[in-house]
Amino acid sequence: MAMLPERDAWGERLPRHLGLWSSVAVLIGSTIGSGIFRVPAAVAERLQYPGPVFLAWTIGGMVALFGALTLAELAGALPRSGGVFAYILESFGPMPAFLFGWSELTVIRASALGAIATIFAEYLGHFITLSPMQVRWVAALAVISVGLLNYVGVNRAAALMNLSTVAKYGALATLGLLAFTLGQGSWTHFSPVWSGGLNVSLIATSLIAIMWTYDGWADLSFMGGEVKNPGRTLPMALIIGTTGILLIYLLLNVAYVYLVPLPEMAHSPLIAASAAERIPLFGRGAGGVISAVVMLSCFSTLIGSMMTGPRIFFAMADRGLFFQSIARVSPRFQSPSVAIWLATALGVVYVLLNDFQQLADKFILGIWPFYALAVGAVFVLRRTRPDLPRPYRTWGYPVVPLLFLLASVGMVVNALVTDPVNTGITFGIILAGVPAYFAWRVWKPHPLEPAISKKELATDSHG
Repeated sequence: MAMLPERDAWGERLPRHLGLWSSVAVLIGSTIGSGIFRVPAAVAERLQYPGPVFLAWTIGGMVALFGALTLAELAGALPRSGGVFAYILESFGPMPAFLFGWSELTVIRASALGAIATIFAEYLGHFITLSPMQVRWVAALAVISVGLLNYVGVNRAAALMNLSTVAKYGALATLGLLAFTLGQGSWTHFSPVWSGGLNVSLIATSLIAIMWTYDGWADLSFMGGEVKNPGRTLPMALIIGTTGILLIYLLLNVAYVYLVPLPEMAHSPLIAASAAERIPLFGRGAGGVISAVVMLSCFSTLIGSMMTGPRIFFAMADRGLFFQSIARVSPRFQSPSVAIWLATALGVVYVLLNDFQQLADKFILGIWPFYALAVGAVFVLRRTRPDLPRPYRTWGYPVVPLLFLLASVGMVVNALVTDPVNTGITFGIILAGVPAYFAWRVWKPHPLEPAISKKELATDSHG
């Protein structure tokens, strides 16, 4: 039987391979998927005027940035696998942490992998005729491919992630800049800027879809156990990456409105393709160009989701809240092998059971209570662990985390009021984890492995 890898100063058994720019690439690559190509049309339909539209996208970006500014402190202080899972466990105890892992296990990760792979396969259909069943098989093959890529080591996955993220970000920036230099657009599309008062509920409802496009800003934290010099690298990568996403999203939204008037944009579900058609350089190839960019974007996101998500399952098992076998580290590739194949299997099941799509659509809000708990952990840990080394301290504390918490609560409450059935189903799935947690503790009553300090490590190097 192979010996377990020794734990490092923070209690981690995975090697720390990721540097700053690879970490930034993971964050950006995990976040920018298909949403920015579709969601702006739905936001335009709901808000109708440029003022509210840009306000909503800016608020969404600032909420993500405030979350990143706050998680940066936790990531630097507790650079553990599982990220959000580890922060919740350290601050609020095992049950809330288990519920986060449960939500990821039952719906969130499978839906993320499956939905991204399905969109990738659908856009491949622009170049090759695919039947609905073939779309599913291509999507399943894409999930298996990125699972295999991640299994053979984080270095290989990170190298491809870096390349695909640079290509994706560059393509989006080029599309935005071409809109203003060669596009057949007009600045008259921006007036009137506003009409009537501010409908807070409409903006809050739009924010749910917008925050879905920003979702991924926290995913880098899941790989906290594999980042080099984490006290410096994790905070910088979280802030640089989230700022980069905010800027590119605002650029693209301005470009869309410049090229396509909002009333028309509201009825253009594939808004990026509609916008590209107004750039003569692309000619009749606009649809092909956008399809290729969406495929690249989705494939990059798929790699990122498979890099980050399995680390939650690995961390759960490593901390005693899931089957110990899930915490296996491949002796050859030094990757969390069983956790990766578990995530791969979940993604394939999602792709092959398309009824699951309805469940996933309902679950967009499901991760937000856990983001709120993770941000709230900053307040808890400053009180309970004032001695914890904090290489970075949250900028704007306590205002920045409080604003994030207010936005999170506001979105969830608005969803409960405007869509009580689907929001109720979401929280029902989360709360179904409570009896599962108690059943687990009856079956596996052993204590959890606590956060490991350097002092403790000196006396027990195997944790």
